[in-house]
Amino acid sequence: MLHIDEHIAIAEDELVERFLRADGPGGQHVNRTESAVELRFDIARSPSLPEPVRARLLARSDRRVTADGVLVIQSRRFRDQARNRADARERLAALVRAATQAPKPRLATKPTRASKLRRLEGKKQRGQIKRDRRAVDADP
Repeated sequence: MLHIDEHIAIAEDELVERFLRADGPGGQHVNRTESAVELRFDIARSPSLPEPVRARLLARSDRRVTADGVLVIQSRRFRDQARNRADARERLAALVRAATQAPKPRLATKPTRASKLRRLEGKKQRGQIKRDRRAVDADP
């Protein structure tokens, strides 16, 4: 059981782990051991996630989420499988934890009178620069 917070826990049978050979340094031993971990979690079909959390996770424009709604996390940071496994699970927990908090709603604001005046003044100055250029080009 992967505990996310006091309300959410993901069952072990929902997590699919695959072990791969890690790239990078490690000598002769690196070609024999499968220390990298690929953790797959089906967000779309998980009964452990509340609906708002599921919707937020699926709405993220994250390259780790496939078109089918499966989150794929790869961990090859460490040289041993157990640490990579723990790292992948912690990263999954952090992602789900982040999705539990609803985004703050955006409050509509209006530009201040001074900012409107500054914008219009800038437009006038730019127009004047262009008018001055035109007058110079017309003389020759």
